[in-house]
Amino acid sequence: MSLVRVHNMGVSLDGFSTGEGQSSEQPFGHAGTRLLDGFMSTRTFRNMHGGSGGSNGVDEAFANNWGPGIGAEIMGRNKFGYQRGPWADEEWKGWWGDNPVFHTPVFVLTHHPRPTLEMEGGTTFYFIDATPVEALKMAQEAAGGLDVRIGGGPTTVRQFLAADLIDHMHVVMAPIVLGRGERLWDGLEGLEERFTIEAVSSPNASTHLTFTRK
Repeated sequence: MSLVRVHNMGVSLDGFSTGEGQSSEQPFGHAGTRLLDGFMSTRTFRNMHGGSGGSNGVDEAFANNWGPGIGAEIMGRNKFGYQRGPWADEEWKGWWGDNPVFHTPVFVLTHHPRPTLEMEGGTTFYFIDATPVEALKMAQEAAGGLDVRIGGGPTTVRQFLAADLIDHMHVVMAPIVLGRGERLWDGLEGLEERFTIEAVSSPNASTHLTFTRK
């Protein structure tokens, strides 16, 4: 059976998974890259973006689980882009350039669907107005028996957790305090009862938490 997975989900010490003030230049708002600094320094991240080198060790061991076995992704509209409401600019194709890193079907949750967007490298963005259950059914069909990744942002991950649809989740607790932005854990009291949780510390002072469905 295919699994529903979350990987490399950054969260601050005060529970925020993105900052305030998202824009075309700042996908994570005032948080900048601070939630993902450990991930961005890894060999996996640099390879994803056509680079070389990068760190190994604990952070790389978790980072390289992001891609294997994934057949489709579901993401929220705010992960795809910064626009709100009806699409003012359908030329916007996301932050990843002509050849996005996903290389699978990607289902973007939005109340304002737009035409399907085929990109280089096997990534196709489908813009759908659907519940988590409906979106997951579409993604599983597209994944062809492989796993489905819930890519974020925090609102989307929180919705799938609330619907009890996630089998495995990797969260990186970053040693920063953001003070404002979008929280991950709101409304999820008792979440820990559904999962076996393990923690591994990184030399960069972050903590990798894995949640595996009991």
